[in-house]
Amino acid sequence: MPAQVYLDYQSSKPVDPRVVDAMRPWFTERFGNPSSLHLDGDEATETLEQSRKKVAQFIGANSDEVIFTSGATESNNLAMIGYVSRNRNRGDHIVIAENEHISVHNIAKAIEKQGFKVSKVGVDQYGRVNIEELRKKIVDTTILVSIGWANSEIGNVQPMQEIADVLHGRGIAFHSDAVAAEGLLPIDMRKIPIDLLTLSSNDIYGPKGIGALYIRKNINIAPIMPGSGQERGLRSGSENMPAIVGMAAAADIMTSEMPSEVLRLAHYRDRLIDGVLNRISKSHLNGHPRERLPNNAHFRFDAIEGESLLLLLKEKGIAASTGSACSSRTLEPSHTLISSGLLHEEAHGSLEFTFGRWSSPADVDYVLRVLPGIIESLRSISPQSRRP
Repeated sequence: MPAQVYLDYQSSKPVDPRVVDAMRPWFTERFGNPSSLHLDGDEATETLEQSRKKVAQFIGANSDEVIFTSGATESNNLAMIGYVSRNRNRGDHIVIAENEHISVHNIAKAIEKQGFKVSKVGVDQYGRVNIEELRKKIVDTTILVSIGWANSEIGNVQPMQEIADVLHGRGIAFHSDAVAAEGLLPIDMRKIPIDLLTLSSNDIYGPKGIGALYIRKNINIAPIMPGSGQERGLRSGSENMPAIVGMAAAADIMTSEMPSEVLRLAHYRDRLIDGVLNRISKSHLNGHPRERLPNNAHFRFDAIEGESLLLLLKEKGIAASTGSACSSRTLEPSHTLISSGLLHEEAHGSLEFTFGRWSSPADVDYVLRVLPGIIESLRSISPQSRRP
């Protein structure tokens, strides 16, 4: 039986058993609705606000600056569409980075259809935003800049403080999708003046289907889904109490365990990077060599197709992901890799490993044992390897 090595934590994480334990009573014993005016409703309201406080503490925010959503995509929609809809009288221009998550790109397209103008800032070979180009993209009518804290694919970390400095004092809201960074990098809203911050539960080992949006005080947005007025009137609908409790428990655990966990994951990452680059010829690291997520190792291999590589890794019991497509439904090369200057054939030969809470040194050893042979086998039949 092949070994089962899961190194695709960026795509999906298991729910921590401690989180499941915290959630369980809210499916049966504690089923009150926070909007109800009785004791069960009071208990739910108190738990809702305690959960909000835990998520707020996780990012150095105040409780009244956090609202719960169904996940990162909804948070991004509410942040971007909600902000431009409410502040249209102040301008009609927004800026995003070229290598943003596909959800941000699609939201920007929807905003364009509403009559707004969208500019995209280029990135360097490591996927980091060009600060000088950002300055040039900003015009008098710019009202929103959206740049993710870190890239979920190649793992580069953006210069958030520098970006905030460019925007400071210009009346431009700063939104960041922090899903790739949360739980892996210190995030403190008291230190970096971000106005809108997107969070996801599953990315910190909580349940899927729940997320949060941080909204700094004095930042006004419009709801995108009218309803009964829950979550400050910005996100209507009965609160998903089991999931909210789960996200809060996950945030609480991560707050205390992140420093030690990050060191452990970075050690695995560095061992894998050094092993691959030293043992496999014509292999390259994608993303910044230092300013990168502690759990991310993203490679490209000359004369290799990423999809074929994934299938052979699957046969060996290794779960990873390829950087050759934005999703499994398209054969187009990753826009993240192309924006970093890679050729299409280079982007198609990319592979991403991401470590997580249940990764072990044995996982690294196993990958380093089987990956060189897989690469050699694929190159022996690759038309690219026979080019002069």
